[in-house]
Amino acid sequence: MILNNDIEKILISEEQIQETVKRIAGEIDRDYAKTGKKLLLLCILKGSVVFIGDLMKHITIPVEIDFMKVSSYGRSTKTQGTINILLDLYRTDLPDTDILIIEDIIDSGKTLSYLVDYLKLKGANSVRTCTLLDKPERREVDFTPDYCGIIVPDEFVVGYGLDYAEQYRALPYVGILKPMVYTK
Repeated sequence: MILNNDIEKILISEEQIQETVKRIAGEIDRDYAKTGKKLLLLCILKGSVVFIGDLMKHITIPVEIDFMKVSSYGRSTKTQGTINILLDLYRTDLPDTDILIIEDIIDSGKTLSYLVDYLKLKGANSVRTCTLLDKPERREVDFTPDYCGIIVPDEFVVGYGLDYAEQYRALPYVGILKPMVYTK
């Protein structure tokens, strides 16, 4: 199977993604340079792995990374409404840690809104959010990310870590998936 054949069109090129990643890294450097706390980039698996890998290469201040796995989709294209923490964050240094949640895309906003509150309750010094892509048209809760890469239309996008049924993550760009792929 050639995955590129399932792409209706490329929405964001490799070059545009890298420019965006560098811009966000600069904003993070600026905002966290003098906080005096440990900065933890918290990658939400699996979709954010590619983004965090590129992002941390361009951040010049010291950072640590950790991971959580959270599910709200299953194998459908619509969020299920229930947030399931499949891999939690266990650290004893949260009061001395600023957490920056790294997400690939925000749709409804429910997952990140929940995680921000959850991590604050666990005792993090601060919790902020960073997303490569944002679909504000799909928002179901009042949520705005602290760092936002690119606002995208309400289309089913894949590539650069984003998937459909665990496929398409390795594409170096973000493309719109042909509806015939996910409406079979």
